[in-house]
Amino acid sequence: MALLFSSCGLGAVMNLSALKTYVSSSPKKSLTCERSKIVAGNQGNKATANASAVVASEQLTKEDLIAYFSSGCKTKEMWRIGTEHEKIGFDVKTLRPIKYEQITALLNGISERFDWDKVMETGTIIGLKQGMQSISLERGCQLELSGAPIETLHQTYDELHSHLYQVKTVAEDLGIGFLGIGYEPKSSLEDATIVRKRRYDIIQDYLDRTGSEPDMGLRTCTVQVNLDYSSETDMIRKFRASLALQPIATALFANSPFSNGKPNGFLSIRSHLWIDTDKKRTGMIPFVFNDSFGFERYVEYALDLPMCFLHRNKSYLNCRGMTFRDFLFGKTSHIFHEQPTINDWENHIGTIWPEVRLKRYLEMRGADGGSREMLCALPAFWVGLLYDEESLQTVLDMIADWTTEEREMLRTQVPVTGLKTMFRDGPLKHVAEDVLKLAKDGLERRNYKETGFLDAVTEVAITGVTPAEKLLKLYNGDWGQSVDPMFHEMQY
Repeated sequence: MALLFSSCGLGAVMNLSALKTYVSSSPKKSLTCERSKIVAGNQGNKATANASAVVASEQLTKEDLIAYFSSGCKTKEMWRIGTEHEKIGFDVKTLRPIKYEQITALLNGISERFDWDKVMETGTIIGLKQGMQSISLERGCQLELSGAPIETLHQTYDELHSHLYQVKTVAEDLGIGFLGIGYEPKSSLEDATIVRKRRYDIIQDYLDRTGSEPDMGLRTCTVQVNLDYSSETDMIRKFRASLALQPIATALFANSPFSNGKPNGFLSIRSHLWIDTDKKRTGMIPFVFNDSFGFERYVEYALDLPMCFLHRNKSYLNCRGMTFRDFLFGKTSHIFHEQPTINDWENHIGTIWPEVRLKRYLEMRGADGGSREMLCALPAFWVGLLYDEESLQTVLDMIADWTTEEREMLRTQVPVTGLKTMFRDGPLKHVAEDVLKLAKDGLERRNYKETGFLDAVTEVAITGVTPAEKLLKLYNGDWGQSVDPMFHEMQY
């Protein structure tokens, strides 16, 4: 998953008149958001204010930061589905990671053949944009599609297949391919191709100082689903349900059992690596389950986390561990002349990486990258659970007595043992089966004929065999203890 927030969103536009209506009817203290601080605009799926549109003529306040989240509230008919997925590129002849020249050639080729706009940085192509979709590069040259906010899972399917067709059409001419897996299975960290962006360098410098894994973001690959909320109460309910069940999703979609050409002892090493990454801004954030949780509590959490960078005049300034609270209240030294903007806040919350993340929508972040079928199954799983009131309430009832210790145990153990993880009176497989039944029921009540998208993940739950365990069986059998056949069999 991106170490910086990705551009996929759910069409959440900062509508000030709607925001004022919302906050004026809120039972909590009045929240204001002045036009001089947040400028409304039709930004599509770009969930960030344009830097040129941000005016800092008035001091940003904590209330503005709370209002930022409340502005994401949408009526149910406006709820959308956003999907982001990453792919690991490789040279077809050598099976080694693709070079930077190859990935830029791919981006140029897609732009020219399929009419995408180029995104440039210091004269170099770093991504593409077409309507409300964008294609970007992760730090290890993983190729990511941030999809448009769409209404049905059938549209998700169409978007995915169109994207993969375009990528494959251009990639074949360049002699490169892409894997659907959660971690680069063959090459060493030294072989990784690093995308040199100033923001990535600053983030990596910060992570190095926190003792995080050195290859975080270089070899990992994920799929993510973004969903809307209608109110602060709805956000709280969906946040709790999705956070508690995130280890279930990690188990069902576990698909990264290899590193450096051999089994690594995990079913999802991608998920495990996040456990050792800056614990202050990752993990299961237990305060979500406290009675005091809401927009303001999440703001308090984010305020006390160190900032990574500021973006000013097309340059990135290293914040050197300064918290956003210090920045907000002027307790700074090396950037004393800078004033905080709502764009700074958006950048900051995009460098927080819990298992579920709050923006002006909720991001489900616990799954490994996988096959086409599994990429479609993840949004089906979460839409069925969170966009249906009956299924959502049943989930909340199910998890009501799960303790902080149990949730942490699942988060830590699932990357190792998957659905075989013991939970209370039996293996986690039984919980996963119950949850998938709720997801299916929720999709049926949507009346879009979407339940078929759950077929691939339903098979995982019924058999108790994760995608990673299927790969390990092939490795120890037909593949003769080599990961090389994977590059053909798992190629998109």
